[in-house]
Amino acid sequence: MWLPWRDALKIAVVLLVFVACARRVRRRAVVVAVATAKEASHCLVLYTIWQYTRARAITKVAGAHEHALWVYRLQETLHLPSEAAIQRALIDNELVMRSLNVYYGGLHVPAMGVLLVWLFFRHRHRYAQVRTTLALLTAGCLSIQMIPVAPPRFFPELGFVDAAILYDQSVYGTGGSGISNQLAAMPSLHVGWSLLVALAAVLISSSRWRWLVVLHPVLTIVSVTVTANHWWLDGVVAAMVLALAIVVRRAAAAVVVRLRMRRAVRRIVRDVAAEPALPEPALAAVEGDEQEERLTLAPSTA
Repeated sequence: MWLPWRDALKIAVVLLVFVACARRVRRRAVVVAVATAKEASHCLVLYTIWQYTRARAITKVAGAHEHALWVYRLQETLHLPSEAAIQRALIDNELVMRSLNVYYGGLHVPAMGVLLVWLFFRHRHRYAQVRTTLALLTAGCLSIQMIPVAPPRFFPELGFVDAAILYDQSVYGTGGSGISNQLAAMPSLHVGWSLLVALAAVLISSSRWRWLVVLHPVLTIVSVTVTANHWWLDGVVAAMVLALAIVVRRAAAAVVVRLRMRRAVRRIVRDVAAEPALPEPALAAVEGDEQEERLTLAPSTA
C-alpha cells in the first residue's frame, strides 16, 4: 500500500543529487525547486527510517500476549470503557465498519503529508518545528514498540473481533504477512500522528474552520478502537510521547539559541580586540582637540 523504503531511499538520493547540481543557480523557479527537493529528500529519509525500523521490529509472539493482557487488566483497574462492548455495538454495521477500516489503514500517512506540504508552502517559519516534533514523536513510538504488545483483535476470548479480516480489508494479511508489524500496538502511531496534525493546524492556521481538524484524531481514536487494532492506553501513551517530543524540541531549540548567542558575543569581542590601536601622534591630537573643546565650552569668569 505504501511506498517501499528502498524506493523511498532511491528517490531521496535522486533529489539530493539534483540539489547538489542546481543549488548554485539563482533563477527563482530553480531556487524554489531546490528548496522543495531538499526538504522532500529529508522527509523521504525519515520515511525510509520509519519503514525500515518497522520492518525490522519484533514480530514474534513471545511476550506480546502477556504484555497485552497486562494492559487489559490495567485498563480494567482504571475503569476505562470496554473496547469490546463498543465494537459489539457497531460490528454488524457493514458501512460503518468498512469506513473505519479504511480510515485506520489509509488516512494517517496522507493526513501527515498534507500537513507538511501546507506548512512548507504556507507557513515555512513553522515547518521545521513540526517536522522535528514529528521525527521525535516517531522515534519515541518506535523505541517503545520494540517491546511487543498484541492488539485486542488477538483476543477473541475477550470478545474482540478482527474487523478488517471480517470484511476482507486487512492491511496485515493472515498470519502477519501484510505490510505492517502486528505487534506494534503500544503506543499507537496513528493516534500520535493525528494529534500532531490537529495540534499544528489549530495553533498555526488562522482560519475559522481550523477546529474541524479536531475530528481527525477523534475519528482516528474511534477507528483504532472499534477495529480492535489498539487498546485505549496505546493512544494515551502516544499522547504522552507527543508531549515529551514537544518539550524536548523546545528545550533543544533554547539550547541552540543560547549557543548561537554565546558564539556571536565571542565573535564581537574577538573583532573588537583585533582592531588596531591608534598611533601615539594621532592619540595626542585627539586628546588635544578634546581639551580645546572643553576650554571653548567653559563659561567665562571675567
